[in-house]
Order: sequence, then C-alpha cells, then structure tokens
Amino acid sequence: MNFFKTSGVAVALVLAGLAQPAFADETLQVFLWDTGSDVDMIQGHKLSDRASRVGEPMGISANASTVSAGEITFNVLNTSDDTIHEMVVVKLSDVNGTLPFNEDEFRVDEDLMNGFGEVSELEPGIRGQLTVTLEPGTYVLVCNIPGHYSSGMWTILTVE
Repeated sequence: MNFFKTSGVAVALVLAGLAQPAFADETLQVFLWDTGSDVDMIQGHKLSDRASRVGEPMGISANASTVSAGEITFNVLNTSDDTIHEMVVVKLSDVNGTLPFNEDEFRVDEDLMNGFGEVSELEPGIRGQLTVTLEPGTYVLVCNIPGHYSSGMWTILTVE
C-alpha cells in the first residue's frame, strides 16, 4: 500500500471533519395558542408542575422537545383568533424551580431571567421568526404577556 495515498486519505478525512459545523442547524415550528380571550387566567407559575397541565387555557406547542445544539431557527405562529402572544427563549438553571416572577406585573421578570431572544407581540394569525445559537442545556419557551405564562404558555426545550 502506498504511504502517500493512505496518508492523503487520512488527511482528507481529518480536514473533512474539521469542515463540519460544530453544531447542527435546526428549525423548530412553534405554535402559540389559547382557548379564547374570555378565559380565566390561572394563578400558578411553577415549571415543576408539568404533570397537571391538562385543560390550561393557553399554551405553547413545538414540533420537537429536543434539538441539537447550535443555530436554532424558531418559526413561530400565533394561532389565536383574538389574542396577542409572544415567545421568549430562556435558559433554565433549575427545571424544577420557577422563573423570576414579578407579581405586580403578573409576568416573568425579564431583567432577572437568562433570556436568549424573543419574537415580540404577534397579532392573531401572524408569524414571526427568531434564530439564535443555543448551547446544550434546558430552556423554556414562554409567552410573557401579563398573565399568559401563569396560564400555561410555556414549554420545555432540551438542547443536546
């Protein structure tokens, strides 16, 4: 076997590996929904209380709950008929805790959370997009319109 030919293949494989992105690029479809603007708002906001979320009047759904680290594009659609929603990406330090909550404003305190970007106030039926680079960890997608997070507008996203 020719040493240069074998070495050339090895070098090509190494260089090809270096040319690969360190992270994968992914697109996530996100849906912001509610059961109507005349619903009562829920008063709880513990992320650890995921088991009892059936029947919540609002929510965030995504086509995947786990994505690969790297550049993530969030394609967000507000499916509501009459309510403005938004989506904020927050990195969690404790999946069993709570986000910093401002009781006076009835929303997550954005100055105290580890936010990575947002798709701001989407009118009903409108789409928005956000592209961010996320490292491995646990994140939560929240709607931070007053009262929406407490009414179930959040979902956990795992980045591997």
